[in-house]
Amino acid sequence: MTDLKLFRRDAASGDVELRGSTVALEVELQRRVEAGMEAMLGIRFLASEYPTGPWHRGRIDTLGLDENGAPVVVEYKKTVDSGVLSQASSYLSWLCSARHEFEALVRERLGSGAVEEIDWRNARAVCIAGDFSRHDRVAVYDNRRRIDLVRYRVFDGGLLSLMLVESSPASAGPGLAPQRNRGATGAGDGLRAAPTSVPECLRDLYGELDEALTAWGEVEVARLRHYIAYRRMVNRASVIFRPSYGVILVYLTLDPDTVVLEEGFTRDMRGIGHLGTGDLEVRIESSVGLDKARPLIRRAFEAA
Repeated sequence: MTDLKLFRRDAASGDVELRGSTVALEVELQRRVEAGMEAMLGIRFLASEYPTGPWHRGRIDTLGLDENGAPVVVEYKKTVDSGVLSQASSYLSWLCSARHEFEALVRERLGSGAVEEIDWRNARAVCIAGDFSRHDRVAVYDNRRRIDLVRYRVFDGGLLSLMLVESSPASAGPGLAPQRNRGATGAGDGLRAAPTSVPECLRDLYGELDEALTAWGEVEVARLRHYIAYRRMVNRASVIFRPSYGVILVYLTLDPDTVVLEEGFTRDMRGIGHLGTGDLEVRIESSVGLDKARPLIRRAFEAA
């Protein structure tokens, strides 16, 4: 994966590349991400420097619950740390052995309703570091737990960039593991078989929709308890099937105020409870409807 490059337009010399760097202190990165982690990572903050007890003998940098209900461990490293994978795996082991403790924390911070959302099948770790060794980037694919490797850079003017470098393909529960589509030139090329949960009457339409949703670079596709999530660091789209109506509902991470709503096609879902994430509902009944939805899908993914 190539490095992220940022440029600032200069009136005299044109575009000037901004040189990224790492933070002076690891805690600077931690505090900044914790303050904005729901927007940055789709994770609701629960606790900082959480002790794991006498057996694991550690303190988890950040504990959270992501937008899909998955418990999350977040670890930060200023630069490269060869022990980042083993540490993440150890903390995930603790997390899965401390379910009642974690659920009590969720209840205290987010309320009883959030406890019902917890999806223990998809507990994961996010490692944020200045970079990762080649060994870690290869080894993450053999890890039986879900681990995301995220590279950060800070730039002048208070800019912070986060880039998903690698993500382990650990199981997301029965039926379908998370998959990564790497775009036109990556290893994930080719059509994927539709999950068995896709109703027969909607399989062809879903196949077209899946292609549209995975056409925007690296996209993780995961079948969750009630919907299929399409993620680029955070959810960009959630897909729900309504076979009795011959409809696929797509919830996009788009501001409905920026869309001309059309009755029977798009709907503002702010303040309306629904499965999945995203404030804009798009109702797709045919290939014609999907073609109408493509510009909205493009906007949702280009915003990532």
